[in-house]
Formats: sequence, structure tokens, C-alpha cells
Amino acid sequence: MTTQRQAIGAYGERLAARHLEERGLVILARNWRCSDGEVDLILRDGDCVVFCEVKTRRTATFGPPAGAIDARKVRKLRGLAVRWLTETGTRAPQVRFDVVEVFPQPRGASRVVHLRAAF
Repeated sequence: MTTQRQAIGAYGERLAARHLEERGLVILARNWRCSDGEVDLILRDGDCVVFCEVKTRRTATFGPPAGAIDARKVRKLRGLAVRWLTETGTRAPQVRFDVVEVFPQPRGASRVVHLRAAF
């Protein structure tokens, strides 16, 4: 991955985190990594633990950002969620998988779209 793409991704993750915190979610982990992969954001929303994938796109050339999350990625994120819950000993009555799409704009504020229970 190029440095520019990494910077855009990191920017999107910062905006997504701020957006979700402003809506009352509490960040439990950012960029949690293990040998199986990475989860962008892990949050608490009331009694629910939320595993969130952040997708940032400057253009719609390749479709909506959430469109990049295919069945393989969903399986991987679900497995990572189980691993995080097990390793941290976290118990939650509910678990949810969200996507936050970030669209940087040429002028003005970036557009942030929160897709709750996206998969």
C-alpha cells in the first residue's frame, strides 16, 4: 500500500472515530491487530460491542466504499470479532458490525456515512 493511500485511510479512520464518539459510542480499541488481521474500530454502544470497518474513497470510480466488503471480508471480520472477545474476556449481550464510509471533499468538510448493522 502506498504512503498516500495509508494517509487517506488513517484520515478516514480518525474522522470515523470522531463521528462515532460524537454520537455517544465509546472507543474500546483502534486498529486492533492479531496474526489473523485487523479491525479498524471496536466500540461500545450501550450494551452492544460494535466492530467497525472504515472505508475511505476519494472517488466513486470503484463504487461505494462499503461495496469493497465482500463475503470473504465479512467472514474474516466475524472471526476477528470472536478472537477479540475471547482474548479480552469481553462479554456483550449484543455484537454488531458497522461500516463507516468517508468521502473526502475537494472543498469543505468530508462526508461521513455510518451504516449500522451493515452485515
